[in-house]
Amino acid sequence: YYLVKWITWKGKKTPIITQSENGPCPLLAIMNTLFLRWKAKLPAQTEVVTTEDLMAHLGECVLSVTPRHKADGMDLNFQQNMSDAMAVLPKLSTGLDVNVRFTGVTDFEYTPECIVFDLLDIPLYHGWLVDPQSPEMEASVGKLSYNQLVEKIIDYKHSSDSSRVSEGLLAEQFLESTATQLSYHGLCELNTTATEGEISVFFRNNHFSTMIKHKGHLYLLVSDQGFLQEEGLVWESLHNVEGDGNFCDSDFRLCHPPQRAPPTTTLPPGAQDAQRQIDQQQQGGAPGPLSDLELAQQLQQEEYQQQQQQQQQQQQQQQGSPAAAQAVRPPHCKSRRREKDSDCVVL
Repeated sequence: YYLVKWITWKGKKTPIITQSENGPCPLLAIMNTLFLRWKAKLPAQTEVVTTEDLMAHLGECVLSVTPRHKADGMDLNFQQNMSDAMAVLPKLSTGLDVNVRFTGVTDFEYTPECIVFDLLDIPLYHGWLVDPQSPEMEASVGKLSYNQLVEKIIDYKHSSDSSRVSEGLLAEQFLESTATQLSYHGLCELNTTATEGEISVFFRNNHFSTMIKHKGHLYLLVSDQGFLQEEGLVWESLHNVEGDGNFCDSDFRLCHPPQRAPPTTTLPPGAQDAQRQIDQQQQGGAPGPLSDLELAQQLQQEEYQQQQQQQQQQQQQQQGSPAAAQAVRPPHCKSRRREKDSDCVVL
């Protein structure tokens, strides 16, 4: 399931699907684009949706597409594309095989998965470009895709020809210097290519984000589940390669995210309500049914409590040995904190 965040977008209540660390970002980026375009809708007050729900909405959107050009040959091609798109829809919930080329922000190696973006008229961009002001590096990268470039680097670095070795090292230097998968030349080209008001999908670091260009500036949709309750925090500016953009509301006015409190055993308000209903049931009360959101939060809390009990049992077992008594903390404590702090912040 995925939690739904409702925002006010251009005067209308609009749903945004949030994602946790391992969410299927291709599906969510496409659906959020369709929601912001009002091409897809959810019932008012919806708090939770499943992958199956999103796939059903997406399938309806694909099937509602009509050919842009009326011609016999074009119609046959459209029907084939429609068939191919429906076949690859299930992959959107797990991930897409996308292979960028470093020659342009819309240049990708063609794969069947790209048909979905074409049919829905959703531009797919990236910003991983080689700078033409470095002609030697540009020549070493050429028109290769990422996969082809990696193969070239491996081949050339082990060559007996010194010129090939040098070319391979230059290509490797390009990948290392653009490890964020966004170059400043790519950012400039991205800003030039995207049209004003256009809602698109941006690919970077194997992650898909919903993007918009507003008054000449690029913004990425904040779909991190950690900001679920922050209705006014909607966009993050994309103005450098470091990924430390500024947060904005739905009208692109600057705003500041609240300070995140350290992990505690205190339940969030929704989970507190769910726990209160459980307590009332145990005391013989007759509360109303749990909503989908409260049920999901209740399940999350039960899982957390089980993890806490397991942790306490392990600590008690370790207290019997002197070596364990000197340990600062068990390893899984650190990993849990890391999971809490890394709620898949959109870059």
